[in-house]
Amino acid sequence: MTLDYRKAAQGVLDNIGGASNVASAAHCATRLRLVIRDNAKVNKEAVENVEGVKGCFEASGQLQIIFGTGTVNKVFDEFIAISGVEAGTKEAAKEAAAQKQNPFFRAIKTLGDVFVPIIPAIVASGLLNGVLGGLSQAFPALADSDYYAMINLMAGAALSMLPILIAISAAKKFGGNPYLAAVIGYVMIHPNLVNAWSVASMEAEGTAIPVWHVFGLTIQQTGYQGHVIPVIIAILFMSALEKWLHKHVPEMIDLFVTPLVTVLVTGILTMTIIGPVFKVVEDWILLAATTLIQLPYGIGGLLIGFFYAFTVVAGFHHMYNMIEAQMVSENPPANIWMPVATAANVGQGAAAMAVAFKSKNPKTKELAMPSSLSAFLGITEPAIFGVNIRYRKPFIAGCCGGAIGGMLASWFGIKATAYGITGLFGFLITTGYWLQYAIVMAVSFAVAFAVSFITYHDPEPAPEAAPAPSPAPAPSAQPEASSDAEKTGKVVDVYAPLAGRAMASSEVEDPTFAAEALGSGMAIEPSEGKVYAPFDGTVEMMFDTKHAVALADSNGVEVLIHVGIDTVNLAGKGYTPHVNTGDAVKKGDLLLEFDIKAIHDAGYKTTTPVIISNTDDFSAVKALKTSGEVRPGEPVIEITT
Repeated sequence: MTLDYRKAAQGVLDNIGGASNVASAAHCATRLRLVIRDNAKVNKEAVENVEGVKGCFEASGQLQIIFGTGTVNKVFDEFIAISGVEAGTKEAAKEAAAQKQNPFFRAIKTLGDVFVPIIPAIVASGLLNGVLGGLSQAFPALADSDYYAMINLMAGAALSMLPILIAISAAKKFGGNPYLAAVIGYVMIHPNLVNAWSVASMEAEGTAIPVWHVFGLTIQQTGYQGHVIPVIIAILFMSALEKWLHKHVPEMIDLFVTPLVTVLVTGILTMTIIGPVFKVVEDWILLAATTLIQLPYGIGGLLIGFFYAFTVVAGFHHMYNMIEAQMVSENPPANIWMPVATAANVGQGAAAMAVAFKSKNPKTKELAMPSSLSAFLGITEPAIFGVNIRYRKPFIAGCCGGAIGGMLASWFGIKATAYGITGLFGFLITTGYWLQYAIVMAVSFAVAFAVSFITYHDPEPAPEAAPAPSPAPAPSAQPEASSDAEKTGKVVDVYAPLAGRAMASSEVEDPTFAAEALGSGMAIEPSEGKVYAPFDGTVEMMFDTKHAVALADSNGVEVLIHVGIDTVNLAGKGYTPHVNTGDAVKKGDLLLEFDIKAIHDAGYKTTTPVIISNTDDFSAVKALKTSGEVRPGEPVIEITT
């Protein structure tokens, strides 16, 4: 039955508090994105029951209502028509959502945006530290070898240069020159300064720390190794100053004056005011975090383990990047937060797995099992948003498992050498605590699984209205031909549209794609910025933002290729389409090119979901590739019509 787009739009409007409660409205390839003035007026359950709606959730300050490819734009047009709300761009909606958030949560999100891009460097250092530590315990003579010394240099590089990495990432976030930021970062750890890690020992030995007497102030000549907040504040100031200078300095001398003044003023202010003041603030935050997690009897770990998933839902967990970065910057690295986070993540995964075992609903099982597995690898969004929050009791069960596991992690005093890794991969950065770490994971799993299994029950199906009588078919001399999409048992392959690493949908860091709310399929982490036609067919839609393309073939298979996560916000930057809506294409034709580096530099992931958007039309849709490398033209999805 064809969806009544106006009725669907009216249903959404009626259950979000009306037009007066909408601050901004936009849509992407699959979802309405609404910024709501008063969330208390939104009836999410009623919205989810509106015909055509495939899901509803809040993210990034927006109420996102899933309709799917080809439907969302039509519902959006009707929504605008009946509400009178002015249609906005995706970027405008994102900005409105950001402004709607309170300053605290905006600051937390900013921290996440700064720290997430540098996680690979920290992970590399942490893994090398962990591997070296494990090998040197097994082979003590290795610690005296030149091999150890060489690799040890690499293991310590990212952590010792952390202020420079943070400075570059912060400049990209705040719109400053990353090379000037690197200079400021280096100034803060310059070799002429006393290494921050040596200050305590010098004071204990009674050695005087050299000082500067400038501007009436006495400033210790110490570096900022292991510090993060002073660097971020310094680069925030630097970026604002640089932008102001670019606007006010004549173009003829801008190239010389702006960099000179920016570095000089920022450097002096950093070493005299920003550094000393915010170092104290940072020390208070770190002290509070470590004091909490080290409360007697593991109470701190229990509290953090229980409430950790709540902070993930709220988006507050970005704050932990800063805390963990400080911890791994200690000498030696001592991240005591990560094991508690692992307990919380494993708990959510185990709760979702219990749902998979107990539920009698095939779709719930298909969603819950892969979602739980991804949580054990540290990606919890599919389990939390796709399963546990939806049914509530599994979410609380996961929190219970996280609490008990977190308490044990705190008792054991487990320390990690990096951040950005949790779950099973955490064994690589918890050298010396493998047994304790395994116990934490096992207990978190057992508690969460048991509580979830006992308390979860499939929701009662809503009573269905009696179907309207069908009109009698018109007489026909010939039997009506069956459509190509009818379930005939024919097997159809969809081929890889791009090169890269194959992954299951549940691994995608977006709740809509991870939950396969738009249809079954798989995803690819691209190694090359080119998208090719996955079969002979027609381009149903090349989106105006160029980040997604929908196609259909003669068998009625409809595919959505969505390049990147939240890349709708780029408004087409970094994308070059080679086809238009309505074009006929052959398998292997180039559809789209995209700049992987530019997208990453803008802070977005290029993970590309490949979705069969009309999954329900077929007997079976099976992902053939969910791991390993894949090349264009290789079968990745099998469809039984």
